[in-house]
Amino acid sequence: MTTTPPSPAKRSAPRLAGLGLGLLVLLGAGAAWYGLADHNGSGSIPGECRATQAMTERLKPLATGELAAVTVGTTPKPPPVIAFNGPDGQAKSLGDFKGRTVLVNLWATWCVPCREEMPALDKLQAALGGKEFEVVAINVDTRNAEKPKAWLQDNGIHNLAYYADPSGKVLQVLQKSGHVVGLPTTLIVGPSGCEVALLKGPAEWASPDAMAFVKAALEPQTGR
Repeated sequence: MTTTPPSPAKRSAPRLAGLGLGLLVLLGAGAAWYGLADHNGSGSIPGECRATQAMTERLKPLATGELAAVTVGTTPKPPPVIAFNGPDGQAKSLGDFKGRTVLVNLWATWCVPCREEMPALDKLQAALGGKEFEVVAINVDTRNAEKPKAWLQDNGIHNLAYYADPSGKVLQVLQKSGHVVGLPTTLIVGPSGCEVALLKGPAEWASPDAMAFVKAALEPQTGR
């Protein structure tokens, strides 16, 4: 059985279609490359965050051992805007800590892993807290405002200042931004006010791994 060979016009159609498909693939690849370059290139780092780039490079190899689950960002960026109450009950934001490195931890009394890591966070604050660094543990209980304070007192947590968001808005903002899928959640924010690392889950913050990580974050920045 023989088949009729396609006419020249019919033969050219697949070639044109193939060329068109190839062009679309190239354009798509170019768009994808541009998108990657935009997110990972130095030009995508906000001006106020460029001084924090060196910090991320120091921290990446230290996200190991007890901190293996920590994600160190490729490009530092401002964290989501959140508001919460300070120890005096007055409104605070992360911008109020600019000039210091802060470990921002979200916790609640109903969260078992949160309660388990609080003593380690307390030890971390005792060991390294000061003018350059603070553990900012924000309680997100929305009922019985006195319960978290009582729990901290009963469990010997004395080095952490009490920050809280009884409105629940901080949790909502960070859930929407993708930072929070559960508790506890921890952000590391550098002196420039830019987020450099994220941990979704608990960690042993008083371990040698954690101490080395935070000490590396506290090394002097360049490019300010």
